[in-house]
Amino acid sequence: MKEKFYITTAIAYTSRKPHIGNTYEIVLTDAIARYKRQQGFDVFFLTGTDEHGQKIEDIAKEQGITPKAYVDTVAGEIKDIWNLMNSSYDKFIRTTDDEHVASVQKIFKKLYDQGDIYKGKYEGWYCVPCESFFTDTQIEDGVCPDCGRPVKKTSEEAYFFKMSKYQDALMKHIEENPDFIQPESRKKEMVNNFLKPGLQDLCVSRSTFKWGIPVTFDDNHVIYVWIDALSNYITALGYSPDGKGELYNKYWPADVHIIGKDILRFHTIYWPIMLMAMGEPLPKKVFGHPWLLFGTDKMSKSKGNVIYADDLVRHFGVDGVRYYVLREMPYAQDGTITYENIIARYNADLANTLGNLVNRTVAMADKYFGGTVEYKGVCEGVDAEVAEFAVKTRDAVKAKMDEFRVADALEEILSLARRSNKYIDETEPWALAKDDAKKDRLSTVLYNLLESIRFIGVLLKPFMPDTADKIIAQSGAGDSSIESLAEFAQSGSVTVGAAQMLFARVDEKKKLEEIAAENEAKAEPVKEDKKEEKKDEKTEISIEDFARVELKVGVVLESANVEGADKLLVSKIKIGDEVRQIVSGIAKYYKPEELVGKKVAVVTNLKPVKLRGVLSEGMILAASCDGKLAVVSVDEQIPDGAVIK
Repeated sequence: MKEKFYITTAIAYTSRKPHIGNTYEIVLTDAIARYKRQQGFDVFFLTGTDEHGQKIEDIAKEQGITPKAYVDTVAGEIKDIWNLMNSSYDKFIRTTDDEHVASVQKIFKKLYDQGDIYKGKYEGWYCVPCESFFTDTQIEDGVCPDCGRPVKKTSEEAYFFKMSKYQDALMKHIEENPDFIQPESRKKEMVNNFLKPGLQDLCVSRSTFKWGIPVTFDDNHVIYVWIDALSNYITALGYSPDGKGELYNKYWPADVHIIGKDILRFHTIYWPIMLMAMGEPLPKKVFGHPWLLFGTDKMSKSKGNVIYADDLVRHFGVDGVRYYVLREMPYAQDGTITYENIIARYNADLANTLGNLVNRTVAMADKYFGGTVEYKGVCEGVDAEVAEFAVKTRDAVKAKMDEFRVADALEEILSLARRSNKYIDETEPWALAKDDAKKDRLSTVLYNLLESIRFIGVLLKPFMPDTADKIIAQSGAGDSSIESLAEFAQSGSVTVGAAQMLFARVDEKKKLEEIAAENEAKAEPVKEDKKEEKKDEKTEISIEDFARVELKVGVVLESANVEGADKLLVSKIKIGDEVRQIVSGIAKYYKPEELVGKKVAVVTNLKPVKLRGVLSEGMILAASCDGKLAVVSVDEQIPDGAVIK
């Protein structure tokens, strides 16, 4: 009987189409699930969507449609992208599924009946995007401490969960199960920042909106996100307080929840305590992966730096994108994505190292032996080195993957490809082919290369499934199971498949221009000349409206006139750790050299646009009166990157 392995992603929130940072999680989890299947485990891989909450209700109202109609559309987009990325999930759960709704209502009632949930009143701050409550001491300058967006003062009747009742039991569990929270740095964060200071009771219902699962015994309340969304991991298996179901009995507890580091608190504190209260086993491990950043910034629509998976796939293919996000994300630190980095990694690793190895080896087998290569046993010392390297790679990949060090596992496989390319240089098959007396040596060399390529193909299957299949087919491998890598084969013959290019080298300049043109076409048109209307009318805004504008101090590094535009200057501005290019209509008032060195106020969360074909990533603030204009400058003592409040 196979050993079970139950793995889950966090369910994606249906507020918007997921960007590549969100998509990384499904690709990561899929690679682990495929690896475990390859190792012979009985895998159940769950993903899905979280579809309730005030944010959804508000968006649907703005669009003039029902919340259900809205989430149906977004859930469909999410599922399409998960499928596009070749994810092999076993179930896609939606929190609007009838079975889930019924089970969550019973869970809530059970916790209420046993005294773990009670009715009270909440007064404090609420962040709609994060769906989180905060106390006065947690809020500074009227913004959410997690996402930096405005919070609202809230007072409402609510049901609360007695978190503190189970705090000591959770601390004991974490101490007795040192691998429960991974990586180690995440565990220290949860224990030191949340558990040791003491837990507050958790708000688990809302009465100020309706888009949620109704509380069966109180019509004024809907069940809040934590019990609703987190319960998906067991309701998907058929769990209900009055009957657990065959899948639940088989697969629970989960072997690992794969989640983003930003929702670690909910999965390592709230969720385990809920399970304790229900009398159910806790998941074996929660792995909080880092973020995939755009350069040095977290992706967000407000910053205009969002990259979507389907756009990347059109340019680099599914496996090209899978490879990049898996290879570029460190185990515990944030990874980074830029178009330049993708192209560089694609060309270096996939086109040059991997693709070139397979292509030229298969081509030589066809050219010198008509496609069928025999192992002739004419060996030299370097052959044993390659064979040993391949077997060590197999073991290293297993060791890395057992710890979820996916990027490191891929590096091991690429190292084998590099060693195989070096073997070609060492043995020089083209030189051997010129001497009939060395034909058997040539045959042995090509056989060893094809065997090494077979190892690479089999090991790549969890990460780049389609590419792996192509490699295996071209190498002529008769057995592509992980068990077949028990040893480096040195007997028999191999007939290669039809040669086909795996990855064509990308012309960076041409590709970046193509992407820029696409992005410009998608951007909202910029109106340079807007008519001033209703000058005398004043529109009052709230502090929340003002807080939406992100203002920072920047220092002008260089500035120049925009060619063909008399009014525009383009400036490079250093804002903390990043440098942005900003186009401003101030050429009439400033010469470029007059701006250099100035500390200016910059709006940093404007959507990037192109003005006269030049990218602008923000706005310099300026004051104008009676035909005069001056940029807003900042005291020299204030460092660039400082937030203007």
